[in-house]
Amino acid sequence: MIDWYFGAPRRAFALITLACVGMLAFGMYLQHVVGLEPCPMCIVQRYALILVAVFTALAALSSRRGVQVAGGVLALLAALGGAYTAAQQSWLQWYPPEVVSCGRDFYGMIETFPLKRALPMIFRGGGDCSQIDWTFLGLSIANWSFLAFAGFALVLAVLLFRRTARA
Repeated sequence: MIDWYFGAPRRAFALITLACVGMLAFGMYLQHVVGLEPCPMCIVQRYALILVAVFTALAALSSRRGVQVAGGVLALLAALGGAYTAAQQSWLQWYPPEVVSCGRDFYGMIETFPLKRALPMIFRGGGDCSQIDWTFLGLSIANWSFLAFAGFALVLAVLLFRRTARA
């Protein structure tokens, strides 16, 4: 099984892409059908999923080793960023602050850059990051998101290690 998955890097990249697209579709379902409002950290995780999907799709579509390695490295960085954000949100859910301030520091950081009006509109979410609106098997969306990002990062790291070790 391991050789089937890791023996064909393009197949592994394609499976990660499909998993990301599925997760994004489920997030849209939860937002538009179930009515859950995403918080700023959820929005950041969505963008991380989009980046992982784009980079792994490019790596899956290319037969060039350099494109696969570059796509894998960029996807790994996006997956690590998504995992970090999901871990932060999980922490907020386990230990909610007395005053809800989700995303405020993030917006303050963005506002110091020249695109201070455009970027906050992209990352704006209306939900509370510490609130748990949905669970499956006792885990929140942020918990599942962390597990998915960590899984993607692990698979990508193995793919990259095997890819560079063969060179």
